[in-house]
Amino acid sequence: MSRLDVAGIQEPLTEVTRTGLEKIEVFSSIASTNTHLMTQPAPPVGRVRVAVADHQTSGRGRHDRRWISAPGAGLCMSLAYTFNRGAAGIEGLTLAMGVGTVHALQQLGIGGISLKWPNDIVALEGKLGGILTEVQAGRSDNVTVVTGIGVNVSIGERPGFAAESDWAHRAVDLASCVDNPPARELLAGTLVDHLYLAFRRFDQYGLAGFMDDWRRHDWLLGREITVDMPDRQVTGIAAGVDDSGVLLVDTSDGQIPVLSGSIVMAGATGAPS
Repeated sequence: MSRLDVAGIQEPLTEVTRTGLEKIEVFSSIASTNTHLMTQPAPPVGRVRVAVADHQTSGRGRHDRRWISAPGAGLCMSLAYTFNRGAAGIEGLTLAMGVGTVHALQQLGIGGISLKWPNDIVALEGKLGGILTEVQAGRSDNVTVVTGIGVNVSIGERPGFAAESDWAHRAVDLASCVDNPPARELLAGTLVDHLYLAFRRFDQYGLAGFMDDWRRHDWLLGREITVDMPDRQVTGIAAGVDDSGVLLVDTSDGQIPVLSGSIVMAGATGAPS
């Protein structure tokens, strides 16, 4: 395993992204790239700061679940971006980041990628990665977000590797998807490029600019699920996502909108994701 190289990460960036890149930092080991960027100065409107790590000791997923990443086995990175809009205008951003991630992997020749609402990256019916978006405190008119991406690159046979999630039964990696997975610098740079462009597109069009793409990659659609919501539990068939990013579930009592919740697949055991 070699240390991640800043020049190698910057190599695949387009000119648009190079112009918008405020700063990029690379760490051999860090508690959490998201936590690091949350404590840093916000980038100017329309610009992005990036933190990439070979190893996270306290990586986080949704609901403060751990993201386990052995050195060299995956890619952990976060991007901070300041929007030309307030916090109320970024609903559904994580879905847009999922679309950007799929496009990045497609550019690298990795197909068959799906998205599980709201923040999981799926391949070969397993969890390939995850996304965590947090809002940085600051001015209300130009909100800054920090989006973290974790992708399994080559995890081998490590049992229980990756995020604590049982909906997928197993974690998968890029090495299982293609014969020659991309170098982590190339993967990181391609992700930065596509996610920066996704931030800019979201700033211009909002979630509407991504929904057609997201629906094409909707892994849950048509599957039987149970959703643990704050006030109740809903079981039914996933019926897609509406234009605001809300999950729809067809139940015996009608269609139920789900704004937030943890999903358990039919037949799964353990903690929901």
